[in-house]
Amino acid sequence: MQRKEDIVVVGGYGHVGRTICEILEKKYPGKVYAAGRSLVKAKQFSQTTDGKIKPMQLDINKPLPTDKLERVKLIIMCLDQTDTDFIRAVFRSGIHYVDVSANGLFLNEIEKYKREAEDNGSSAVLSVGLAPGITNLLALEAERQMDQIEEIEIAIMLGLGDSHGKAALEWTVDSLAAKFEVKQDNQQVEVESFTDRRLYHFGDEMGNRYAYRFPFSDQQTLSRTLKSSSISTRFCLDSAVVTKILAITKRTGAVRLLQIGWLKNSIVRVMGRLHLGDDGFAIKVEARGRNSEGKLLHADFLLQGKNQSIITAKVTAAVAKHLYDSPPPGGVYHIEQMTDMTYIQKELGSAISLKTAVN
Repeated sequence: MQRKEDIVVVGGYGHVGRTICEILEKKYPGKVYAAGRSLVKAKQFSQTTDGKIKPMQLDINKPLPTDKLERVKLIIMCLDQTDTDFIRAVFRSGIHYVDVSANGLFLNEIEKYKREAEDNGSSAVLSVGLAPGITNLLALEAERQMDQIEEIEIAIMLGLGDSHGKAALEWTVDSLAAKFEVKQDNQQVEVESFTDRRLYHFGDEMGNRYAYRFPFSDQQTLSRTLKSSSISTRFCLDSAVVTKILAITKRTGAVRLLQIGWLKNSIVRVMGRLHLGDDGFAIKVEARGRNSEGKLLHADFLLQGKNQSIITAKVTAAVAKHLYDSPPPGGVYHIEQMTDMTYIQKELGSAISLKTAVN
């Protein structure tokens, strides 16, 4: 039986995947494969690394090619999936798994096969990246500051000057019309995307910004993994004007026009070419709870950085290293269940800054 030591990054020649490959290749030389449906694109990317990252053709919509994966220890998924067939095949093969998906409903589906992962010694880590990912870890840090956590608010500001992948842009446009459930006073309540704005302070440079409810999966996951009775995630752009336009589009019902295929595709294409504003991002986490004596406590976290796609890749690579070197028992985990912000800060170094206040 061959020794399992290779790492396969599915979507490895894509926007986030190539950075993950480049980071991991430095620690695991000769063991990293950039995989995807197009062997041509995989080879082209491989050539830019002088062959250090190897190419692999892998179509996740076809049966798992067990002969190709005999030596694979870890698979990192950077593509959106429509079913769990591929993941279940990975679990049955005893391969560890990391997924950067932000689709809450799909992550819920993966959780259903926890027993299958356990039985085969496959460890899967979900909610990996910026949001979900770092947001989950900051929420965990907030909970650790208190004996009784009551409310966690997460606000994410992304820069229009950043470079966003097509899939991320399509998801953002589609999400403007979404309805989703959040945990509010220990009840599941349905809310609408881009409503119920709240004002947050994103540091002295960016100042105050209104942020709106948005269906990031962290708020659904954290409602199960943390003890807070209320959890919400809101979103805004660094341009207050563009954020306001999106809010008006939602309020007037014009957001329905975005369901027209050609119009949505045109908007996604334009958004991908425009680089207005900055490439910075900020995450604000505000939490409320009590200490052991019943005194009211507030925790405030502000994390800032640049190029959210690069940060997503760095967080994913950090989790992959952890999973590769020290895998937990087989099962399905979210990022906050297998690591913490201290480890991620150490891995990311000066790429992010974090300010904390508890009073």
